[in-house]
Amino acid sequence: MRRACAHIDANLDAPVTLRTLGREVGLSPAHLQRVFSKALGVSPRQYQEARRLDRVRTTLRDGKPVTHALHDAGFGSSSRLYERAAKHFGMSPAAYGRGGDGAEIGYAVARCPLGCVLVAATPKGVCSVRLGAEERALVSAVRDEFPSARLAPADRRLHTFLTRIVRHIEGRQPDLDLPLDVRATAFQRRVWQALQRIPYGETRSYGEVARAIGRPTAARAVAQACATNPVALAVPCHRVVRADGAMGGYRWGAQRKRALLAAERSAS
Repeated sequence: MRRACAHIDANLDAPVTLRTLGREVGLSPAHLQRVFSKALGVSPRQYQEARRLDRVRTTLRDGKPVTHALHDAGFGSSSRLYERAAKHFGMSPAAYGRGGDGAEIGYAVARCPLGCVLVAATPKGVCSVRLGAEERALVSAVRDEFPSARLAPADRRLHTFLTRIVRHIEGRQPDLDLPLDVRATAFQRRVWQALQRIPYGETRSYGEVARAIGRPTAARAVAQACATNPVALAVPCHRVVRADGAMGGYRWGAQRKRALLAAERSAS
């Protein structure tokens, strides 16, 4: 499957059929489809599309025009790219390339037992949940991610999301079901979905998560996916620990991770 992924990555600008890919790795098309989907959680076609969108994102971030990004990633038409980009970027490719120009992102901040928590959302769903000591730093981080987006005042829906998150931190709302609008590679999305299935008050090791997604040797990649999770709590990466039971890393600080797990154990 590593060879299959490498072949897809090397041919993002051209169609890769199951027959061609099967010949490359020595498997029949049907068997390849089954094994690939089991190992990665997505089909070869879905994997290629996710990698193409990743290339578009990188090209746009480098300041190249949409048409250049479109052809460089192998999208045959702008309509096809725009159809898929909304889910991946949370906005049009052109807006993303301009740092979120034209996008409307609402945000709200509240005090909580962990310091401050910020929630930001597009009209499609929550795009960022951040923890920190100061409101100013949290808001600045959102502006850095989308420097040209219009940060709008929080509406009633956003305050509802924020209230749920604070209650969750306090241990008063175990289930945190929020609509999300996050960008992710196929692998990241697979990992984050696995994290959302970890029951409240329980933990899993990085290796256990890797095995759960059919990638038993990918514990380090799982740790990286946890570290890049943009929606703390909504995707509970704090529930992933080292195999020896130690806390392991946490983007928002080991002390906050320890406090979250202690609160969940007490409320369970």
